[in-house]
Formats: sequence, C-alpha cells, structure tokens
Amino acid sequence: MLTSQEIMQLLQSLIWLLAGVGVFIVGMNFMGDALERSAGTGMKRLLEKISNNRFSGVGIGAGVTAIIQSSSATSVMVIGLVNAGVMTLMQATPIIMGANIGTTITGVLVALKNDYFDMVMYLFAFAGVMMGFAKKEKIKIAGSLCSGLGLIFVGLNIMSSEQAFGNPLVERLFTEIFKMIDFPLLLILVGVLFTALIQSSSAATGVVITMVGAGVLPLDLALFIILGANIGTCVTALLASVGANANSKRVALIHFTFNVIGSVLFTAIIWLFREPVVNFLVSAFPGSDPMSLQMRVSLFHVIFNVTTTCLLLPFVKQLVDYSCSVIKDKKDAETAMSLKYVDERLLTMPTVALMQVKKEIGYMMELVEENTRLCFVAMDTGSMQHGEQIVKNEAIIDFTNSALTDFLIKLSAVVEGNEEKIIGSYFHVLNDLERIGDHAENFHEIGVEMINKNISFSEKALGGIVTMRESVMQMFKISIDTFETLKREELPELTKLEEGVDTMKKELIASHFARLAEGNCSVDVSPYYSSVVTGLERVADHLVNVGYSIVSPVGSQKGEN
Repeated sequence: MLTSQEIMQLLQSLIWLLAGVGVFIVGMNFMGDALERSAGTGMKRLLEKISNNRFSGVGIGAGVTAIIQSSSATSVMVIGLVNAGVMTLMQATPIIMGANIGTTITGVLVALKNDYFDMVMYLFAFAGVMMGFAKKEKIKIAGSLCSGLGLIFVGLNIMSSEQAFGNPLVERLFTEIFKMIDFPLLLILVGVLFTALIQSSSAATGVVITMVGAGVLPLDLALFIILGANIGTCVTALLASVGANANSKRVALIHFTFNVIGSVLFTAIIWLFREPVVNFLVSAFPGSDPMSLQMRVSLFHVIFNVTTTCLLLPFVKQLVDYSCSVIKDKKDAETAMSLKYVDERLLTMPTVALMQVKKEIGYMMELVEENTRLCFVAMDTGSMQHGEQIVKNEAIIDFTNSALTDFLIKLSAVVEGNEEKIIGSYFHVLNDLERIGDHAENFHEIGVEMINKNISFSEKALGGIVTMRESVMQMFKISIDTFETLKREELPELTKLEEGVDTMKKELIASHFARLAEGNCSVDVSPYYSSVVTGLERVADHLVNVGYSIVSPVGSQKGEN
C-alpha cells in the first residue's frame, strides 16, 4: 500500500512525463510548420510534378516526410492533391508508402541524442526564441525551426529525466502495467490508441524509444507498440478524408490498409520468433547504455517500414483496385455541387492551391460561355429546349463563385507578395464571370417571355443583335485564352472589339427608335430589345475586365452590372 507521500511523488513523476510529451509535440509542430513555410513552395511543386514512377514516388514521400517530420501531414497533403485532381491514386500510393519511411527519421534522432548533443539543442531553442523577435519573416521562420528542434530534445530530456523515470515507483508502476498487458494484440492496441490520441506516430515512437532507454519498457513489448503506432497514425488521414471525394477516401483507405498489412505481417513474425528478433536487434547495438537500447527500437522501426514498402510496392495497382471496389464513386447528382479542382486541404499548399483555383475559374468560364451561347436559342428559333441546361449551369456558376470566394478569403491569409495580387485579380474575375452568367440567364428569360407572348424581333433588329453577339463571343475566346496563357498579345484586339460593341449599342438603339417612329417595329418588343443590347454591352465590359486581369490585380473594372 502506497503512502500519501509516495502517491504524491508518483503523480509528480507522471505529470513530469506528460509535460515532456507535450513539449516534444510542440517542438515537432514548431519545426514542421517552419520547414513547411520555408521549403513549402519547392516541396509542393515537387509533389505536384510526381510522375507514375513508383520509386520516385516513394522517394518524394520519404523526403517530404523527413523534412516536415510528419507522415500524417504528408498523407493529408496527398489527400488534398488527389481531391483536387492534381494527383491520381496510382501516383499517390507510392508517396504514402514513402511517407512511412520518412517518419523513421524522428526515431533515429531520438535514439542518437546524448549530453553534448542536448546542450547544442538547448542553445538552438534559446536562439530560436530570440530570432522570433526579428522583423524579417525569414529570420522568424528560421527561429521557429531552431526553437522547434531544440524543444524536441528538451521534451525528450524531460521524459527521460530523474523526475520522470528516476522514481522507482514509476518504474514499478510501468513494469506492473506491462506485465498485465503482455499480450501482442493488447500492446498493439495501446500503440494505436496512444498515437490516435496525440495525432503523431513520430511523437508516440519517441516516447516508446525514451521508455526503452530508461529501462521501464522491455524491448520485445516495445516492438508491438511501435506496430500499433503505425496503424494509429492513419487516424489523421482518415479524418482528413471525411467530406472529401471518393478518391481521397481511397487514399486514406490505402494508407490504413498498407499499415495494417505490414503490422499483421510483423506481428506474426515477432509473435512466432520473438527471441531471435530481439537477439538480432541486441547484436546490432550491443551494450546496456541508453543510446544502444534506444537504437534497437529505432532500427526495428526503420526495418519495419522499409520492408513493408518493398513488399507492397509491386502491388500498387492491386491496392488501388481494392480501394475502388470498397469505395464506390458517387452519382453525378451528388457531386455536381462541389468544386472540381479545389479542396480545403490545399490551404497548406498555397502555390498548388492557386494553380487549382485558376483551373476552377477556367471551368467556370466554360460554363459561362456555354450559357451565353445557349441563351439566345429561344430568341433565335423560338425553342426552349436548352432551358434546363442553362438553369443547371447557372446553379453551378453561382455555387462556384460563392465557394471559390470563400476559399480565396482563407487562402489570402496564408500567402504574401505577388500571390496576394493574384488572389485580388481572381476575386474580380469571379465577380465578372458571375455577372456575365446573370446576363446570360436574363437573355434566356427574355426569349422565353417573347415565346409565351408570341412576339418576336423584326428581321433587321435580330440581325443587329446577331452581329453584336458575334463580337461578344469573339471577345469570350480572347478573354479565356488570355487568362489561361497569361499572354498579352491579343489584349489590343479585345479592347478594339469592346469599343466596337459600345458603338454598335448606340447605333442599334438609335436605329430601333427610328423604326419605332416609322411604325416598322412593335412597341411590345421595345423593352426586350433595349435589355438585350444593353446586356450584351455590359457582357463585353466584363470580358475586358477578365482579359486585363492578367495585367492589373483589379483589371480595368468597367462593368458593374
């Protein structure tokens, strides 16, 4: 029976241990965020250029994860890229496998720590905090990197200190606990739950390695917990896939399946050959000092992830087929009101996000152009056959405008410099396209009303509208080409066409009133004719804005209606 003083000492030691875990996780987050901000652009471009080569995919996944110190973060990035259509499942799967290899670097660093190394890391932590007061963003990022790296080792030392594991009561407590759960499946479950709770397999592995080094966790039991940690790290990716498209959910399923298969395989090996496995690890790092004890766990972690990747890499297609058979594609009706190329997870990848926003705007342009072309069918032929398609397109246009605007607001908070100007221009382009879509819908409604009232434009009046409309459609082509290619060569022609449309509007309105005065045109069609001609002139103004958006963040902004 423990005395009240012993209970208090035990609680203090456990709190000290938890504090060490907390500092370790904070340090990892600091360092990961800093590395992502500093190397993020190049890293994301590297991810985006991934080919179908499986080996390069594994290498990129391992490299990115080694940099940002989190396989979970890499998995979430990959899910975002797949959801946005930047990457296919066949390309994403090797990256996920490589991420598991990259995450082992944390365990190696933890195992290699010693007193001299710790002193240097403490200085890093102090220097990093001081650099955080600098005005330059690059120095602040470097400071976050240094302080994060230092805090990782501060946390490790707190965990392995006398205050945490130096108390015999703590050692006895953990010894009793591990005796109670000395069963492979229970130990794996502990690893799964602990990793899922702290959302970091690197942190969980660091804690296990530290406990082995402190002598409170036997090596053979630690191996099963490490296997569980590799399953637990999938929780972050599974949560990230909630609300995403089918392919993103498949990425999360592939990640989970990959880790489960590896864990089951190694569980069977260790369960059947526990003593030979332990003897092999001991022979690799003989000695009873903490570093040797810790390196054994780290070595196992590396062997597990490298071996699993080598075994399953040839079966990438089978994993993809399996995920597709489990998670079916949604019906068109369920996916219509969703962005095709943009995903919230891309907010951590501003460079890629901007590229995808441009694709989404390009898709919106196609719908607006289609509606502008279809909306005059009722007016020209007296047929309302395209009405349903126009309404459907307009709903998607309005949704895209609203969803992209919300996304750009969030994205503007994580970009700077020229990317801020690009976002500013995109806001205006979205507004112009949405206005054009409204005008197109209005043109269709005018045609429908005229059919219902059994009235029509005179041949001469309709001829003037057709001529004006042809100029507007030509402007559409130039605006879209200019926006997509960022080439200015056709902008003078765009301006010339818009000026011609302005002139046509004046001439057509004047000739219309002349026909009215001569009695050659019905008064009933007058409001419709004026609305169509005025609407086309405003569409032309908006198209000029779209074309000139590549020159100025705000374009010329002529059209307001």
